[in-house]
Amino acid sequence: MTLNQWDDNILILELLNEPDFSEDTDSLILKLQSENETFPNVIIDLQNVSTLNSSNLGALIEIKKLLETKDKRMVICNISDSIWSTMLATGLDQVFEFIEDTTTALLLIGS
Repeated sequence: MTLNQWDDNILILELLNEPDFSEDTDSLILKLQSENETFPNVIIDLQNVSTLNSSNLGALIEIKKLLETKDKRMVICNISDSIWSTMLATGLDQVFEFIEDTTTALLLIGS
């Protein structure tokens, strides 16, 4: 998993296609569930992901819920047209926060 702790307040998760996607999101969920300290905001980078399945979407929803309980944000960036189509078709475009790229997400969350 490419998990980069940008600073104390921001964690960047660079995901890959299956099976790495599920392994990486499961690892992050466990990390978020087990830590008693403050949670970081999370940027999910989907630049290297070409498709999402229902399990992938469920994992993203779980991460978002965990973060919301601690008043933290999850931002998804670098999505392809096919992933955007999936988000539109499932209505998740209204659930998740999307930013064009990682740099812009860092600026938004860091401010």
